[in-house]
Amino acid sequence: MQVVAVINHKGGVGKTTLTANLGAGLAARGQKVLLIDLDSQGSLSVSFFTQTEWMNDLMPSRTIKHWFDGIGTPDEVESPRELISTPPRVAEKLARSSGRLDLIAAHRDIADVETQLAADLLADPERFAQLHGRLRAGLAHKDMAEYDTVLIDCAPNFGLVAKNAVAAATMLLIPTKPDYLSTNGIDSLGLKIREFIEEFNATGAEPIQRPPAAVIFTMVQSHDGVPIEAQRSVISRIEARKVPTFETTMRDSKAVYGPAPEHGVPVILAGTGRAATRELREMVSELSGRLEGLHGLAA
Repeated sequence: MQVVAVINHKGGVGKTTLTANLGAGLAARGQKVLLIDLDSQGSLSVSFFTQTEWMNDLMPSRTIKHWFDGIGTPDEVESPRELISTPPRVAEKLARSSGRLDLIAAHRDIADVETQLAADLLADPERFAQLHGRLRAGLAHKDMAEYDTVLIDCAPNFGLVAKNAVAAATMLLIPTKPDYLSTNGIDSLGLKIREFIEEFNATGAEPIQRPPAAVIFTMVQSHDGVPIEAQRSVISRIEARKVPTFETTMRDSKAVYGPAPEHGVPVILAGTGRAATRELREMVSELSGRLEGLHGLAA
């Protein structure tokens, strides 16, 4: 299993759209894919389920919040399998594929989870690895062994729940709009991740490795097939700093990406035309290649 955390301090950079389409694209290629929504806004969740389905069917008992509730008590959930839902409209699109896409939905009260975990950690610092490794432990559960890839949509912060995603990840994707504000926090995020992993490994628990990271440029505005000059300049500056970047970029197109969540099916599966989704298919291919490379290193 490869675990990809999609993370950036900055909001509004296309994290959820990227996560949904990468997951659906991998599933269309025959993979068993699990998506996890760690953002209390639930944008990934309502990209696959209606607001009513999310609130009435999922939030009472099948969200990521329930995996963090009651850690170390008799009330804790024993297996993440209990929290998984299969989006029906995507399942229909994948009916002829051997792949599958499942989701563990967000909960509006994930912020309360952050508060409770922080309080637990303050009361007992020896629980650092347990609390920060809860998601990692869940994905290592035998019930999860069938999944090939897990994609985690993180909230735009680096709190305790987001650190859980980093601790579980074998790779980090950093979606970034090619402008000053969106790219300004890349170095800061990298520093915070390094400090967190050093702190985790200092606890004496089973050590974790710093996952390789790559920037994906999103919301790119093009002219004659290339990014506009202002964005091209930003992209060049990032590449000049030897920051790993995806060759494929994702365009800034509300016409292509905007309506998809309302229909519960990502653009890559929605049959909107091969020209409109070519960049997504190329991005899935690039991600697949990188994940295969990681698998080769692990072997």
